[in-house]
Amino acid sequence: MTDRLYYTDPYCRECDATIERVEQREGRTAIVLDRTVFYPTSGGQPFDTGTLGSFHVVDVIDLDDGTIAHVVDAISGVAQDITQNVAQDFSPEHTSRSKDLRHDPAYTVRARINWPRRFDHMQQHTGQHVLSAAFERLFAARTVGFHLGAAASTIDLAREVSPHDIAAAEAEANRIVWEDRPVSIRFVTAEEASRLPLRKPPAREGTLRLIEVEDFDLSACGGTHVARTGAIGIIAIGSCERFKGGQRVEFFCGGRALDRFRVMRDTLAAAVRLLSISADEVPGAIERLQVEAKDQRRAITALYADLARSRAGELAASAEATDKGRLVLRAVEADANGLKALAVAIAAHPGYIVVLVSTTRPVLVVVARSEDRPVQANQVLSALTAKFGGRGGGKPELAQGGGLDASPEQILEAARTVILVG
Repeated sequence: MTDRLYYTDPYCRECDATIERVEQREGRTAIVLDRTVFYPTSGGQPFDTGTLGSFHVVDVIDLDDGTIAHVVDAISGVAQDITQNVAQDFSPEHTSRSKDLRHDPAYTVRARINWPRRFDHMQQHTGQHVLSAAFERLFAARTVGFHLGAAASTIDLAREVSPHDIAAAEAEANRIVWEDRPVSIRFVTAEEASRLPLRKPPAREGTLRLIEVEDFDLSACGGTHVARTGAIGIIAIGSCERFKGGQRVEFFCGGRALDRFRVMRDTLAAAVRLLSISADEVPGAIERLQVEAKDQRRAITALYADLARSRAGELAASAEATDKGRLVLRAVEADANGLKALAVAIAAHPGYIVVLVSTTRPVLVVVARSEDRPVQANQVLSALTAKFGGRGGGKPELAQGGGLDASPEQILEAARTVILVG
C-alpha cells in the first residue's frame, strides 16, 4: 500500500520514494512507489502532474490494491533502458531479488509535483466545501455532485434556487473565506463519524478522513485543501443552469477568479472602446444593435426577394422550349439560398423546369419545377449526385444538394440528359 503523504500534508511538494514495481498499463509505463506526494484522480478532483526523477508524470491512478500508479510519458534512450531494467528487476520472477533492490539507492527517485496545479486544485476544492456548506446552511440546498475542471468547477444542487439565493450563498461563502478560518484534517472511525455533524453521509466505511472548516463545515473527503480559508482568495459564481431536476452552479476560486476577471475586464474594455460608450451603457447598446440588425436583415431579405424576381425574369426569358417544358439550365454566381430563391421564383410560373448550379467547386445544385410539370426534382438531383458525388435531397417540386465534383457545364449537360431522355 502506498503511503499517501498528501493525506496529512497537502503542502508537501516533493519527497524521496522507493520504486515498488513497474508495469505496463494500456501500453503506458506506470511506476508504483512506497510513498508519494502525487494525488490520483478521485472525488471530482483531477490528478497531480510533475516528475519522478527525469520522467514526466502524465496520469496518476488509484489502484484497487491500495497502491498508486504514476504513469510516465514516452521515454527513449538511456531512460528507456533504465525503466526496462527496473521492470525486469521487480518482475514476479525476481521476487526475492526485488526485496533487496527496494533498499538500493539506484531505485530511489525524487517525486516532485507541479505545485501551481496542486495549489489551484486546493483552492477550488476547499472553495467547493465552503460554497456547498453555504447553500445547505442558508437554503437547505444539498450538493449532489462536484466536478473540478481545467478552467472552471461546478457543483450540482439537489434543487433549484433563485438568483437572489445564489447571490446570498456566494456572499456567505466569501465571508468565511475572508475570516481566514482554519481548515483542519483528522481521521476517525465510521462509528465516531456517525456521531459527528457531517454535511453528508460518508460514501465509504472504515477509517474516514475528515476536512473541517472551523465552525462551518465538516465533510469526509480524500482531496487536498488549503490550511486556512483565506488562501482560497475569493469564490465567484460564474453561471447557473437547470440540471437533472436541480441546478448546476459554475464557480471560480482564487487564481481562477482573477483570470476570469481579467477576461471580463478586457472584453468589457474592448466593447466600450468599439461602441464609444461607458461600461454601464454596454447592455443597452447591445440591445439597440440587435434591434437594428434584425431590421436590417428584414430589409436585406426584401431586397434579395426583389433582386431574385428581377433576375428570375431574365433567366426565364432565356428558357429553352422542350417537349418536357421550358428548360432553364444555368450556372449562377450565388450561394445555396440565392440559387434556391431564383429557382423558386422561376418555378412559380407555369411550364418551367429549372436546374441552377453554383460557379464554385464543389458545386451546389438546386432543381425546381412548376406545378404543371411531371418532372421529379428529387429524382433529377439523385441522378446528379450518383454521377458526380455529393449529397442532398428534397421533394418532387424542389430539391437541393452540394459537394458535386465536376464542372458546372458537365453537371448541367447531365441534368439535360436526365430531364429530356430519362
